[in-house]
Amino acid sequence: MRAFVFPGQGSQKVGMGKELAEASSAAREVFEEVNEALLQNLSGMMADGPEDELTLTQNAQPAIMANSIAVLRVLEREFGVKLAEAAACVAGHSLGEYSALCAVGAFDLATTARLLKLRGRSMQAAVPVGEGAMAALLGADIAQAKALAEAAAEGQVCEIANDNDPTQVVISGHRAAIERAVALVKEHGIKRGVLLPVSAPFHCSLMQPAADRMADALAHTPPAPMALPVYANVTAAKVEDAEEEVALLVEQVTGRVRWRESVLAMRADGVESFVEMGGKVLGPMIGRIDRDAQVASLVTMADLEAFAKEIA
Repeated sequence: MRAFVFPGQGSQKVGMGKELAEASSAAREVFEEVNEALLQNLSGMMADGPEDELTLTQNAQPAIMANSIAVLRVLEREFGVKLAEAAACVAGHSLGEYSALCAVGAFDLATTARLLKLRGRSMQAAVPVGEGAMAALLGADIAQAKALAEAAAEGQVCEIANDNDPTQVVISGHRAAIERAVALVKEHGIKRGVLLPVSAPFHCSLMQPAADRMADALAHTPPAPMALPVYANVTAAKVEDAEEEVALLVEQVTGRVRWRESVLAMRADGVESFVEMGGKVLGPMIGRIDRDAQVASLVTMADLEAFAKEIA
């Protein structure tokens, strides 16, 4: 069994999608449709920058999705690999869950782009700039991270945002609490704490205003049936009902991204290989979660061609 997985924020970079767009009309059509939906030249920003504009949450989120879906469309149209035949399920990391839902038909491309633009803006606006922060805890397991977050909170928000793999947990909350946590890592047997260059404290309770905005938007965006099941971030469990999955997207804004558990759940359900669409971020995480899992990352035309040959 095979799972297609979709990367999240942090995988954006200037030049993303450029080669695909030059080589394939299928990719160009994706980027043009997203540009039209958002009334902005996002594909130009993806191809040529500036990097600081692309990194803004409201741009990075739809850009990463557009790149992932462009990879998928090229794979389907140029190489004849159909998602529903090649994969048993899908999953995405944070905003990647929206890419996964677009891939399986729950939302069309334009709707997904608009939802992610709103999600990015809402997350950015939920906390005044400078008041929130996130940090990666390297060499930390979930128990160590939990103990550290509780010790550093001191009445403020300091919560686990991402359980990425057995060696990396991300915490999120008030800046002062996150800075206290970074200062305390050694006392909790954690190798390092690194403040992340993010503009807001994602996936913690401070994001509630953004969750409320997304609840309202998603209430007016009925999903279509999904071609394949999705493993949801907040439950790390398989979801086959599109309405149930949309409710989980609201929880996801403030909830923990349970990526490590999601990968283990897919493995337990028989998934042997993972294919990352449009990035090289999730593959290494999956390798650290389970060394026996097979991982491929599809970014370039050469990657797509090699993958299509391999599964033919």
